Amino acid sequence: MKNDEILSQITEFCRKADMAESTFGRRAVNDGKLVHRLREGKRITIDTLDRIQAYIAASTTGGLPPPRGLQVPPEKRDPRGNFRFFENRQKYLLFVHTCSEKRVVAERVALELSSIHPRPPALRIFDAGVGDGTVLARVLRATHQRYPHMPFYVAGKELSLEDLRLTLEKVPDRIFEHPASVFVFTNMFYSEAPWLTPASPAAAAATVWHEVPLRGASSGEFEQQIAELRPFLEQNWRAAISPRTAMPLYERPVVLVLYREDHRFLLDSTIPRPGQTEANFDLVIASQPYRALSSVNFRAKRIIAPLARALRPGGRLIGIHSHGQDPGMEMIQAIWPGENPFSVSRHELLRAVKYELGSLGRDLNFNAYADNRSIFRYDMEALPNEVTGTIGTSTAFAAWNAAVYVAQIEDDRLTEMTQNGRTLDAARDVLRKYNGLWFLDESYVISRRRD
Repeated sequence: MKNDEILSQITEFCRKADMAESTFGRRAVNDGKLVHRLREGKRITIDTLDRIQAYIAASTTGGLPPPRGLQVPPEKRDPRGNFRFFENRQKYLLFVHTCSEKRVVAERVALELSSIHPRPPALRIFDAGVGDGTVLARVLRATHQRYPHMPFYVAGKELSLEDLRLTLEKVPDRIFEHPASVFVFTNMFYSEAPWLTPASPAAAAATVWHEVPLRGASSGEFEQQIAELRPFLEQNWRAAISPRTAMPLYERPVVLVLYREDHRFLLDSTIPRPGQTEANFDLVIASQPYRALSSVNFRAKRIIAPLARALRPGGRLIGIHSHGQDPGMEMIQAIWPGENPFSVSRHELLRAVKYELGSLGRDLNFNAYADNRSIFRYDMEALPNEVTGTIGTSTAFAAWNAAVYVAQIEDDRLTEMTQNGRTLDAARDVLRKYNGLWFLDESYVISRRRD
C-alpha cells in the first residue's frame, strides 16, 4: 500500500472521529509524528501498517480488521490466443538455441551454492518451472562438483509435456554422474508442487503417483527405461484450459519419481512417499516463472510467497525475470512505441511478497541487491560476420524472434506486423547499432535465516 492510500485512510478516520492526527499516531502506534513522516514520504513496516488498520477497524462501529494478504484479481487470457505463450515451440526452441540465457542463468544460480547449508539426509533443490531442463542440468553439474558425495533430492514443476520430455532426456547423464540422486517431477501448482500435495481433496484423491527405480549402471540403460515412460506421460500428463480464465490447468495431478535401484537403500530416507512429503529446500530456482504482464500481486501471492515458504533454515530462493531497457526492447519499441511489458521491478515484487507472508516472513531476508549485482546480460550468439555488413534474413529473423519472445508479444500482433517487412528492418538496425543483440535479466534472493 502506498503512502497516499494510507494517509487517505487516516485523514478520513480523523475527520469522522474529530481526532487530531498527532493523537491518532500516538494511540495507533505510539508515534505522534507518524502522519508527518508519511507526508514526507517515509516508509513504514508491515507491522506498523497492520497496527494502523487494526486501530481504525477497532475504533469504527462494526469495523473489522482488513483480511491479511494481497488481493489478486483473476488473471485472464484470451482463449483465442496461444494455449500458453511459452509452449509456442518454434519461438521457444529458436530462442533457446540462438541465445545464451540458459547458460548465463545457470551460472548466476550456481553462485548461490556457496551460501546454502545442506542438512542430512540430502541436499534439496526445487526448480519452479524446469522448462527444457537446461538450467537445471547445468546447475546440477555445478552442484555435483561442489558436493560430489552428498545425496541429492531434485524436484521440478512443469505443466508442459513437451518440456518434461526434453528435461527427462537430460536425467540419464545426471543420474549416471551422481548416482545418489532422486528426481521428482510434478505438474501441480506453485502452491502445491514443493509439498507434492494438491490443495483440493478431490485432486489429492486423484493424484497419480508413479515411482520408477532405474535398473542398470549406464546412462544408455537409464535412457531406454525413461523413454518407456512416454505412454504413461501421454495418458496422464495432460493440461486443459480453465473455462473461466483461459489459464492452463492440469487435468489431474501427477508425481513422477526416478532414482537408481542400486542406490535405493542409501536413498530410502530421501525418496518421497504419498502423504509423507516435505518441502524444506536448500535451493529454489525461480527463473522466469511468471508472464511479463502478470500483476505484482499475482506473482507475489501465487508464486513467490509459496516458494519462499518452502525454504528450510539456511535455504535460498533465487528469482530471475526479464529487466528490459536493452537492445531487444529497443527493437520492440521501434515497431510498437511505448511498449513496456517489464513494469514490475524486483523491489516492488519483494515488498509485495513480504506483505503477503506477514509474520511467516520474519525469519526471511529479502535481497534485491544493487543493480550491478542483480542485473546481468546474455547475448544472441552469432558469428562476427553475421552482424556486420550485409545482415542476412536468417540472422535478422533470429534476432526478431528473440526480441518478441522475451517481450512476450502475442501472435495476433505479430501477424499484422511481420507482413509489412518493417520488423526485419528494425532488427537489422539494432544489430548494426550494437554490433549484435543482447538482453538484460534481473535477479533477487530470498533466504531463510539459519537456526
